[in-house]
Amino acid sequence: MLAADFLHLEKDVRMVNACADLFHLDVMDGTLVPNISYGFPVVEAIASLAEKPLDAHLMIVHPEKYIERFARTGVRYLSFHYEAAGEDSGAILDRIRALGMKAGLAINPDIPVETVFPFLEHADYILVMSVFAGFGGQHFIGETYGRIRCLKAEIDRRGLGTLIEVDGGVSPANAAALADAGANILVAGSSVFRAEDPAAAVAAMRG
Repeated sequence: MLAADFLHLEKDVRMVNACADLFHLDVMDGTLVPNISYGFPVVEAIASLAEKPLDAHLMIVHPEKYIERFARTGVRYLSFHYEAAGEDSGAILDRIRALGMKAGLAINPDIPVETVFPFLEHADYILVMSVFAGFGGQHFIGETYGRIRCLKAEIDRRGLGTLIEVDGGVSPANAAALADAGANILVAGSSVFRAEDPAAAVAAMRG
């Protein structure tokens, strides 16, 4: 939703309701990442019209302070960055799950994917950033495919059901290759909202 038209947000919310599977909400604080996006007023406005689950991606320091508030807002999927939580990530993931949400752990492209292996049993999904968190419209980093394959192999080796979400530069041009590598959830912003026909862009990625 970071790429949506905020002057006509209701229109874009209704488009997602009709065409997509999730509302991906990028929450940035200007500290963990060099940008500020939006906070609870916008999340709550989207939630008031959303017919699809809310997937909040916290790019903030101290994500543990806001877990309960996001749960009350109706968020179904909540992820935060390993870079913000470090070895406390497992405990935070467990708290998210305890509140009835799906718990996700995110990493930037410069964090070795093996870093999340100790937390796989605590996570419902791993969010692999295919650009550096903080800004929309960046170019997809090609090394992401290998990172996804490595992560998928470890998940399968352990017999887990942990999903893999990919965010950044996702489009109809690379959606199939990402799925083939092992991705389950594709986050697309600019490639959908800036398309001449957003619904067709979503359909192309599904296909």
